[in-house]
Amino acid sequence: MTATDDNPPHGHKSRDGNGKFSRTVEGAERDAEAARLHAQGFNYVEIGQHFGITRQAAMRAVQRAVREVVQDAGEEVLKLHVNRLEYLYEKAIEILEDDHVLVSHGRVVTNDLGDTLPDPAPKLAAIREARASLESFRRLTGMDKPNKVEHSGGVTYELVGVDPQDLA
Repeated sequence: MTATDDNPPHGHKSRDGNGKFSRTVEGAERDAEAARLHAQGFNYVEIGQHFGITRQAAMRAVQRAVREVVQDAGEEVLKLHVNRLEYLYEKAIEILEDDHVLVSHGRVVTNDLGDTLPDPAPKLAAIREARASLESFRRLTGMDKPNKVEHSGGVTYELVGVDPQDLA
């Protein structure tokens, strides 16, 4: 009997606790080997013969391997950018929480009593940067997807001053 995606060879897929098929390490390795053979010039029929599966199953194995490689690489890049944005946000919050003195022409500005005056500019800049980091994070993770608006029902038109029989 030839293995197919619906009838996988032993070790390719197993059922999870809910009865659904889940990928196994062996199955992922087989898909990767199928992709390597395809990259070396083997066609899907030859790959299928190598594994004892159909041409269609060989093609799906190669597609799964490519999809997993792209997905894994994409997830790594996503993690990298998320970490960078979290770092930028943390630095902005540190600046926001610090006290900053007002400096003008290289000198610390004081009041008549000699007390230093606070400078709100670094805190305002830190707020802008923190907000920008959060906005970038939301866009990167897809949290800013537009809301879907559903419209059901029809539109009724009323013709004023026109006899409906004249329209026929």
